[in-house]
Amino acid sequence: MVKAPAGSHPQATGQTLASRIELSDFLAGVERRAFRQAQFALRDEEAALDVVQEAMLKLAEKYAARPAEELPLLFQRILQNAIRDHMRRSRVRNLWVSLLSAFGSGEEGEPDPLESIETTDTGMLPAGPQGRLEQSQTLSIIESEISKLPARQREAFLMRYWEEMDIAETAAAMGCSEGSVKTHCSRASHTLAAALRAKGIEL
Repeated sequence: MVKAPAGSHPQATGQTLASRIELSDFLAGVERRAFRQAQFALRDEEAALDVVQEAMLKLAEKYAARPAEELPLLFQRILQNAIRDHMRRSRVRNLWVSLLSAFGSGEEGEPDPLESIETTDTGMLPAGPQGRLEQSQTLSIIESEISKLPARQREAFLMRYWEEMDIAETAAAMGCSEGSVKTHCSRASHTLAAALRAKGIEL
């Protein structure tokens, strides 16, 4: 068993560090149960596997020096955070696709589609590997095009549709009026939708 280095938390409490073998045995023992947890939450085997691997890597990289008895609770916290982060990213990115589809054929100044879209369940990934691949490619293009937006449009769009801030919160953070936020978001969304259409992507 490896002793904790001077000044570390484990030594201060008289605990010892987990050995590499203990860490490896713990991860091997928890992997199947963790996968089932993630699969139930995400309803997607590939996503669940990615989340579990991410959680296991984070535990090994950042917490291998913690006492062996702390590993189960630490891992559960990491796993649950990873699941929530994945669900949030999936929901928000799916929302972007729905949002740009709503903006795709209209004119600037329309009502914000998020007001009606946000009540729907956008948390699930498309069914099947082909659907996931197509959406992944679309999202990569969207994210690339977002980086090309004027700064204020990009700022408003990301606050509104990535950080999930409402119009009033976005306006306060940007130091502008709510009308300006709506204008920035509308222009950004129309620009993104046009960029996708130019690449032959119909949402």
